[in-house]
Amino acid sequence: MQGFYSKLDSSPSSSPLLGLGLGGEGAPVPLSLAVETEKAQALLQTFSSASLLASAGLGMFCVVADHALQLSVIQHHLWLRAALDNATHGLVGLWSWAVVIGLRKKSDLYEVLLAGLLASIIDLDHFYMAGSLSLKAAVSLPQRPPLHCSSLIPVLCLSLRFLMWIGRLKDAWCSLPWMLFISMATHHVRDAVRHGLWVCPFGNTAPLPYWLYVSTTATLPHLCSVLMYLTGTRDVISTKHGVAIDV
Repeated sequence: MQGFYSKLDSSPSSSPLLGLGLGGEGAPVPLSLAVETEKAQALLQTFSSASLLASAGLGMFCVVADHALQLSVIQHHLWLRAALDNATHGLVGLWSWAVVIGLRKKSDLYEVLLAGLLASIIDLDHFYMAGSLSLKAAVSLPQRPPLHCSSLIPVLCLSLRFLMWIGRLKDAWCSLPWMLFISMATHHVRDAVRHGLWVCPFGNTAPLPYWLYVSTTATLPHLCSVLMYLTGTRDVISTKHGVAIDV
């Protein structure tokens, strides 16, 4: 997967003193125009052929993994079924974040692994709700556990962003709320095939049609990329750190 890499600051055709760049024929181009051009290219990368191919692969993985989980050898073993189902949650979250940021550096790999971990540990609230480490009790709850409330996704992401602002964390962490969004959203959408989405305080929606689950999962990374662009998160990542910002 190919990322978009910011090169404005290092380009020989730009001058930090004059605030001008040189066009293809040597004509001066205002730096603001060059920045806007770069931002437009970054947005287009969200829908590049590599990005769309990665998303299609994500959708295919969802179908293959879900069908594999229906095999009798897996269904007859509770721990195996739970472990593989949770691992699938993690891989979907990992893959989705990889589509969002691209894989250009070693630190990108750490990011996608963290996204996969976040998508997996959501299910720990089953044990919290059961008040026991018994898997049978955890999967037989009378109601859904707290982290499976979809209304919490914007609340937690915005709260994390606020805490980062209060703590004056470095810009390198600015994508963390979006990573949390992808990890939780993919988990909830996948669970919604069986249980619907739990939208507090309105209750549960009807279970999602399977085709809608697959298509939503495949398009979520692109939605996240566009929202990051609109909120300026990509500008911070690309212009201040010169990192890969998309596939």
